[in-house]
Amino acid sequence: MSDLTDDELDAELGIDLEPKATGGKSHREQRIIAGFEDILRFVAAHGRAPQHGEDRDIFERLYAVRLDRLRSVPEAHELLAGMDSQGLLSASPGSAGDDPNMLDDDALDAELGLDQLADDDITVMRHVGTYEERQAAEEIANREKCDDFQKFSPLFEEVQKELEAGIRQTRPFELKAEIQPGNFFIVGGQKAYVAEMGEVFSNAQGRRDARLRVIFENGTESNLLMRSLQRALHKDEAGRRITNPTAGPLFGDQLEPDDIATGTIYVLRSCSKHPFVAEHRELIHKIGVTGGKVETRIANATNDATYLLAAVEVVATYLLADINRSKLEALFHRIFASAKLDLTIHDRFGHPVRPREWFLVPIHVIDEAVQRIRDGSISGMVYDPNTARLVPG
Repeated sequence: MSDLTDDELDAELGIDLEPKATGGKSHREQRIIAGFEDILRFVAAHGRAPQHGEDRDIFERLYAVRLDRLRSVPEAHELLAGMDSQGLLSASPGSAGDDPNMLDDDALDAELGLDQLADDDITVMRHVGTYEERQAAEEIANREKCDDFQKFSPLFEEVQKELEAGIRQTRPFELKAEIQPGNFFIVGGQKAYVAEMGEVFSNAQGRRDARLRVIFENGTESNLLMRSLQRALHKDEAGRRITNPTAGPLFGDQLEPDDIATGTIYVLRSCSKHPFVAEHRELIHKIGVTGGKVETRIANATNDATYLLAAVEVVATYLLADINRSKLEALFHRIFASAKLDLTIHDRFGHPVRPREWFLVPIHVIDEAVQRIRDGSISGMVYDPNTARLVPG
């Protein structure tokens, strides 16, 4: 990269040497500050200043070039002094000039897919998403060699065989879907395996997050945040979740004897005057599956102990295709086993009956369970009555 004159450096950095307008920072100063804040975020995440070198992530190399330029301009030191508690600007410039393969600014911009920056602004990254999106891209791209890949290689081979045999399937990833250790995904055209998850914490937005160890099928690994992986999967049009084989063929391509081509999961609320039911009416729900009309199924509810010998209200329905009725009902019973309603009533003949398929579960949790069944993330999840949430079992 050729040396720049002082005036050219000023233009590149957007530094205005004319007297400043009173009442705050100029737009150029604000852009310089924003560019330095990106560098500070990198330092906070990695514990060091960005460095040059072709083995470095493309974002790190861009930040290294930017930091070198800021170091070379006294006016930038003055502007950023209050932010530079770590002395980044006073350190020696990097060794970009010693690396013949170091990208110049235009090449870096092209590599990042950015438009050419204006002559007076090296700190603005055009057509780039939010900081969180850039962080997700950085973490996905910043991989290292996996030294113990021999432990994981058989897992990838087995998953591929199970995909080819139809034991596993790929499904689109939903941004709300949780990520757990043992999950497989396809991101950036490669299979990825979540080998480890660190302690869960709340991020700056108050959302659950955790540091993951993710192994890729090409023998690399990345230590990235769960939210970063979620964003990368959601943004990648080809990103997929690979289902677990234990989920079973609830949704398949070929119908079996107990399968229904089109089915409806229905959620009912009882109108019974039984004291316990009346007291907990908003929590008590029946979950069922039918291949016909729900209205027909519940038409005789007042005479059927299955429906607590009372009228029922349909509070939610979910239309599904190619489902196995018995497996789906068994899955709901497993998930909500801890909240199963323990109630005995007497049928019209006076015989005691303990109805099944009724649970003390909020409707929003049932909705989450159905969505997880659809996206394949329900495997291993159970309902925790103490927190009223689905949690790993």
